[in-house]
Amino acid sequence: MTGAGGGIGRALVAAFAAAGARVSGADRSADLMTDLALEHRLSFDLTDAAAARDAVAALEKAGAAPDVLISNAGFTRGETLGDVDADVFASELATNLTGAFHIAAPAIESMARRGGGAVVFISSVNALAHYGNPAYSAAKAGLVAYARAVAVERGVAGVRANVVCPGSVRTAAWDHRLEKAPDLLDRVLPHYPLGRMVVPEEVAKAALFLASDLASGITGTVLPVDAGLTAGNLRFVRDVIQGA
Repeated sequence: MTGAGGGIGRALVAAFAAAGARVSGADRSADLMTDLALEHRLSFDLTDAAAARDAVAALEKAGAAPDVLISNAGFTRGETLGDVDADVFASELATNLTGAFHIAAPAIESMARRGGGAVVFISSVNALAHYGNPAYSAAKAGLVAYARAVAVERGVAGVRANVVCPGSVRTAAWDHRLEKAPDLLDRVLPHYPLGRMVVPEEVAKAALFLASDLASGITGTVLPVDAGLTAGNLRFVRDVIQGA
């Protein structure tokens, strides 16, 4: 599991551990994972392809080759198109897409050699429609395409690949934004039909389902966990239809 030390990552670790999984966690620093109940802790930079391959090899050598990979690591900034230059675009893709490939490719081939496994990519609703952050969105959309490639080409080897697309998730990353703009949620929440953001545990439950035997016939799919954001535009209904 990559990005194990973040808000969603911690919920993923807890959910899979509670389900009886032996969880290995990876993050850019071991310090981010010291308090997590993990079988193995791997620290490396996802943008380093050799380091990612070595991490998978180390798990195999330890007899802990992953049956499930949760590709969760990622980051973004608050950007619109005018903020994106070549450096920004390359940086976003390096972690959110290319970095995910660096760890997924050797893990998937390991699964294929052993006769099966499951991969769940944590993408974003930004992969499905435009909500800002253009470079991040392009990277997360790339994860959807990559997951489908894995599903189609490695399905015969028993490997499944699916994608979870969260909307805004209420993690600690929101705290500094709310400090700067205490009324931010008043502007954000009306966009969500459920009237709230999802919490990390809801993303983790979706990933656990897709990784489990309950989803044994599901591959190449995208599951939004977004409090209804991608179902439609509630504000449009209110402003245009009800307001007419």
